[in-house]
Amino acid sequence: MSKCESCIIRELNALKSLSREELMRISSCKTGKIYKRGQVIFEEGETLNGVYCVREGVCKLTKLSENGKDQVVKLVVKGDILGKRSLVTDQKTNLSAVAINDMEMCFIPKSEIMDDLAQNPNFSMEVLKEMANELKISDDTIVSMAQKSVKRRLAEVLLYIHNNFNSESDEYLDIVLSREDYANIVGTATESAIRILSQFKKEGLISTKGKQIKIEDPSGLNRIE
Repeated sequence: MSKCESCIIRELNALKSLSREELMRISSCKTGKIYKRGQVIFEEGETLNGVYCVREGVCKLTKLSENGKDQVVKLVVKGDILGKRSLVTDQKTNLSAVAINDMEMCFIPKSEIMDDLAQNPNFSMEVLKEMANELKISDDTIVSMAQKSVKRRLAEVLLYIHNNFNSESDEYLDIVLSREDYANIVGTATESAIRILSQFKKEGLISTKGKQIKIEDPSGLNRIE
């Protein structure tokens, strides 16, 4: 596990605002954690006593709905920090986090980072900016759910994954999601997601190999209404 002061990942999040001395202190108390695909990182209703910095891998944040289904709220990627709200509130987490693929994370205890939040205004501002951006994304998602068709939402999810996680080797999406995951991301029944993906395949917009998906026509997906 690399030291915080020499870790390039910190340049992707609010930790970049900490001084070398602050980073060295945090580095001495952090804990490296490995999560396998499908492993639960934390569950809805837990109290988080710190934050997780994602070094490798992707996880999904989910919310359990009244009908017992998990709504996928967000995909968390390398460089993201999980649990920022635990720094400013003692509320239990309202989401669960599950590893989509093998992950490497650093856990920083809340007790070790609170002084930095109080004494380093640049760090405080960066944390607030990240939280504000997450709220904006949540607002955009709510609008999307209300105004866009399921086909359009699913096309946008495929394009988002294609643009951010596409493998350079065989062009299949690096993130392998189940059809149920896709349904839970766009807020529809699994059968509906399967039907729409099959339609995309027939139209030559995508191709599949097992659970893997390859985007064949990004511009065509972008024209979906």
